[in-house]
Amino acid sequence: MVDRLETLLDRFSVSARVFHTGVLCGINTLNPTDDSGQLHLIRSGTADVRHHGAADLHIETPSLLLYPRPLPHSFITDATHGADFACAYLRFEGGAANPITAALPDVICLPLQEIEGAENVLALLFEEASLHRCGRQALLNRLFEIVLIQILRQLMESGRTQVGMLAGLAHPRLRHALVAMHEQPAEDWSLHTLADRAGMSRSVFANTFRETVGCTPGSYLQKWRIGLAQQALRGGRPLKLVADEVGYGSEAALSRAFKAQIGHSPREWKQAENA
Repeated sequence: MVDRLETLLDRFSVSARVFHTGVLCGINTLNPTDDSGQLHLIRSGTADVRHHGAADLHIETPSLLLYPRPLPHSFITDATHGADFACAYLRFEGGAANPITAALPDVICLPLQEIEGAENVLALLFEEASLHRCGRQALLNRLFEIVLIQILRQLMESGRTQVGMLAGLAHPRLRHALVAMHEQPAEDWSLHTLADRAGMSRSVFANTFRETVGCTPGSYLQKWRIGLAQQALRGGRPLKLVADEVGYGSEAALSRAFKAQIGHSPREWKQAENA
């Protein structure tokens, strides 16, 4: 079976930085000041979660809360006993352009026991969180990153993602076409060749892709290529080389596709990024 997450995480990395471990009591409000997401693990206790722009939650069992994008939220816990938390910031490379964060809802809440294969990782994470041994911060950061990968795997394998990239990667046939585009963006992919990869007829493939992923295969491929181009341009690579790497035959062709996707030329976009 193709590894549906490997290329995504290789091309668009995610890093974690722990900022709190221990009990939170009373009302604690988090107002994000940058484009980081957050991952909260609630080990014990109960908590009400209030959101600005999303439904409120009541948590009674050990659970996780994933915010792939900035979203102000408040935890309301018992003023005396509180609830035991471990919390980390998540930096999705590329920010809002990262296809992983773009594929996720504003907030995800899962009981910890539902995350298959995470029991040992969570046990080690909570043990490290309660101690102060050397390398603690670095180890906790890595463990949070592992938990995030397990969450993404769980979302796909449990069918909780109904529409979007992750839903496509969960599909037993579409996944092959998506991984092919991810791994070989410069290939001259046609509807016919992508349908062959998926083992489907062109018409069935096109309809199933649109219904599952939410756009046409051509639109998805352009968005993926432009996302890769943005990554390369951030790293200082020349536009001509980037055009070849992501499947456009010239700087002009990439610039046209870039402006159609982003609304700005590569030069304008870079100037805004560096402002």
